[in-house]
Amino acid sequence: QVQLVESGGGLVQPGGSLRLSCAFSGSIFTIYTMGWYRQAPGKQRELVATIASAANTNYADSVKGRFTISRDNAKNMVYLQMNSLKPEDTAVYYCNAKFVGTTTTREYWGQGTQVTISS
Repeated sequence: QVQLVESGGGLVQPGGSLRLSCAFSGSIFTIYTMGWYRQAPGKQRELVATIASAANTNYADSVKGRFTISRDNAKNMVYLQMNSLKPEDTAVYYCNAKFVGTTTTREYWGQGTQVTISS
């Protein structure tokens, strides 16, 4: 069973930076596309960024140029570097792992980590 454990959230002033980490265990890390999603109070969960490989990343328009997703396949880790943070980035951030095979799809979520941007 895949387990995802996020860390690195917290309270930061506008314009600051945070780095979220997600530890993956329980399966073969490299076959999963990893992603970060977020959910603000009263809003639906939304995609932030995904990474299948270093050359295959995808970002929400709202974070392009400010956030960077990366993965370390040797450590089974995925990261989200967040710079130039804005109050509207405040949300619970969730790590996601997704495998799409020919006959099956598997998707897992972490428990979430709170990110609050406020002065």
